[in-house]
Amino acid sequence: MVQFPRWQQLLVLAVVVLGLVFVSPNFLARETAEGLPGWVPSQQINLGLDLQGGSYLLLEIDLDEVAREQLDNLIESLRIDLRRAKIGYTNLGVDGQAVAFQVRDQANLQQARDILRNSADQLLIESAEGGVLKASFTPQAMRDRQAGIVQQSIEIVRRRIDETGTREPSIQQQGDQRILVQLPGVRDPERIKSLLGKTAKLTFRFVDETAPIDGSRVPAGSELLSSDELDPLGNPRRYVIKKRIMVGGDSLTDAAATFQDGQPVVSFTFDGVGAKRFADATRQNVGRAFAIVLDDTVISAPVIREPILGGRGIISGSFTSQEVQDLALLLRAGALPAPLTILEERTVGPGLGADSIAAGKIASILGMIFVVVFMGTIYGLFGLMANVALILNLVLIMAALSGLQATLTLPGIAGIVLTIGMAVDANVLIFERIREEIREGRGPVTAIDAGYRRAMTTIIDSNLTTLIAALLLFQFGTGPVKGFAVTLAIGLITSMFTAIMLTRLLVVTWLRRRKPQALAI
Repeated sequence: MVQFPRWQQLLVLAVVVLGLVFVSPNFLARETAEGLPGWVPSQQINLGLDLQGGSYLLLEIDLDEVAREQLDNLIESLRIDLRRAKIGYTNLGVDGQAVAFQVRDQANLQQARDILRNSADQLLIESAEGGVLKASFTPQAMRDRQAGIVQQSIEIVRRRIDETGTREPSIQQQGDQRILVQLPGVRDPERIKSLLGKTAKLTFRFVDETAPIDGSRVPAGSELLSSDELDPLGNPRRYVIKKRIMVGGDSLTDAAATFQDGQPVVSFTFDGVGAKRFADATRQNVGRAFAIVLDDTVISAPVIREPILGGRGIISGSFTSQEVQDLALLLRAGALPAPLTILEERTVGPGLGADSIAAGKIASILGMIFVVVFMGTIYGLFGLMANVALILNLVLIMAALSGLQATLTLPGIAGIVLTIGMAVDANVLIFERIREEIREGRGPVTAIDAGYRRAMTTIIDSNLTTLIAALLLFQFGTGPVKGFAVTLAIGLITSMFTAIMLTRLLVVTWLRRRKPQALAI
């Protein structure tokens, strides 16, 4: 073990230099670090919510609304298919968790059943007396749909928050239908709450011109929606809108805030399929009112003067500049597949985080001082070498956190403090083994070689078992537990490197230069 090849020496020096380079941006202001050249590492350690303050939101996905929407879509599909097949029916609607309707002519019952079977996948179809058919989605179909809704919701929440420029948000699933959002550094969460509280489901639909203007009668296949516009009496204007969606917001490829005639508006662009549908709808319905509906509210209902080709359009209304920016953001991020409800909200002030950081610094400094004094007192010069490795071990931990862009939390600081105490364990094992070899009459070179060689198995076993525990904590833990596991795992890896490689390099270099006749350990 006293043989130290040149490539190992260069490897140790390279790791130490890289550690110093990656940790250095943390001593600069964030603006200064971000202004460094691209080839220079500029990542700083990200502080968690409990250290720099911010907002904590617990959201719940309305999966019942998803189930209702699925049934409504099935009803609209059935209404069109039954009419096309000229099958008479009555009482088409939702019955509990199923869609039910009655076929007027029993001779058409089997044909109606076939249409129902082809309307959607994974349907359970039941027959009742009087030509009544019921259809419901299988439990597996509902579970698959709900799991997809949760993952899609998490992705869209992430897109919306990323668009606001929030640094290092933590977004993760909690339970079956909840999303935990932590936003470090966000002092005013109201805008974030407003963005997350909107489903942002944009649709283009026709106004039902067969219905009375006052909305006193709503024909089948239409619905009464309110508008942001006001009527002459100061009440929200209401429109009877066809339920059939001509073009959906999922066909949008871009949306941006802009101005038209001095008024803030949102310009949008469709993809190829959406552009064709939009062009066909406007070409075939010149003179009709075409409603732009956002989350069941009519933004505007302009009359189509001429076909709108090219897949581009404008959404105008009584918007402020901030409102059009937020609307464009929502449309770019995409619509939520289900409404979100804020169950819990907490705001952590930066003062609490500052106190935590100060306490963590004091604990780290005291722990470092006690370990340094202990090692220097017990092991003399060898203890001083271990102390140098300990300081560089702390540098490597901070460099790894910066390079990996891991988030440092209060439990993470606890992991670092624990690592400081554990980092010298390997050196203690080695030095005690060297002492035993000296007591048995071995010379300095032989004692050091045997000490490192015979202690190596114990060092690897003890650190490996702790590393496995840290990995399990990271895999199955949440939030603060993961923060503790990350710093503990990084600390174990760096401490093994500094004990086995760095301290040994210092000891071997001293041994070769001094050639001592005895070891003062």
